[in-house]
Amino acid sequence: FSQMEKKTAEVNLTSVTEFVLLGFSDIPNLQMFLFVIFLFVYVIILMGNGIIVLIVRVDQALQTPMYFFLSNFSFLEICFVSVTLPRMLTNLWTQKRNISLFACATQMSFVLTLGNIECLLLTVMAYDRYVAICNPLHYLLVMNHKVCVQMVVACWITGVPVETGQTYQIFSLPFCGSNQINHFFCDIPPLLKLACGDTFLNEMLVFTVAVLFVTIPFLLILGSYIKIISTILRLPSATGRTKAFSTCSSHITVVVMFFGSAIITYLRPKSKHSSRADKFLSLFYTIVTPMFNPMIYTLRNKDAMMALRKLLP
Repeated sequence: FSQMEKKTAEVNLTSVTEFVLLGFSDIPNLQMFLFVIFLFVYVIILMGNGIIVLIVRVDQALQTPMYFFLSNFSFLEICFVSVTLPRMLTNLWTQKRNISLFACATQMSFVLTLGNIECLLLTVMAYDRYVAICNPLHYLLVMNHKVCVQMVVACWITGVPVETGQTYQIFSLPFCGSNQINHFFCDIPPLLKLACGDTFLNEMLVFTVAVLFVTIPFLLILGSYIKIISTILRLPSATGRTKAFSTCSSHITVVVMFFGSAIITYLRPKSKHSSRADKFLSLFYTIVTPMFNPMIYTLRNKDAMMALRKLLP
């Protein structure tokens, strides 16, 4: 009997060669409406973030560490959203939601890696503001071009081995039940729900990585801004305080939007996960933040607005 059970398990293991991304199939009447909305959002994200990358590259007034990091952040947002949105749009248009095991693993690896890079890059941007406001006399010395490039390169490569390893571990689990992922992209919480056997070790790894790449960067950003705010409040002139706050407010807005949704998604216990909440939170950090990023940084920034006016005929 045990041999028979073993054979059945083997058959079930090999039978899952692809997954089905359910996405928003629970609202069939709105498929085309959602397609139009998300296509419009994708175009806005590509154009908005692309413009930031362009103006930082061509405008001499924006050749500062802050804008160097911002252009990298905007390029990252384009990459991040391009990992999930095109497939979601294809699924909405064709109503074919199948995704191979390899494609699912690749997508998840990219989502997690780019998400980690975003956490680290936001931390570097907070450090840049900290040095600019709390140590202005040494700012250009501390944040020279070589240091900025090294920081950005470190952000881009740090998460790759960790998330590749985490993806490998998740996809080493046996998937022997349903192959339907109740999400619009391959993410850890919905995939763990489909795994057979004990997933405790995987959940502990997810929690550990989330603490390292989400919680610790968030606490570092929080610490930077506590120091920044205390320094700003000690500035003698009201104009100086207003200008200092305005350079930080954009970054704080993006940090709250991105980290808030990411922390709730990856640090909640498994019992508290609901598919509807997971989808909503994922929409927030994969689509809403990249969409509002250009508006937050350009509309509230005089230098960026001037560069944009010069670029437009």
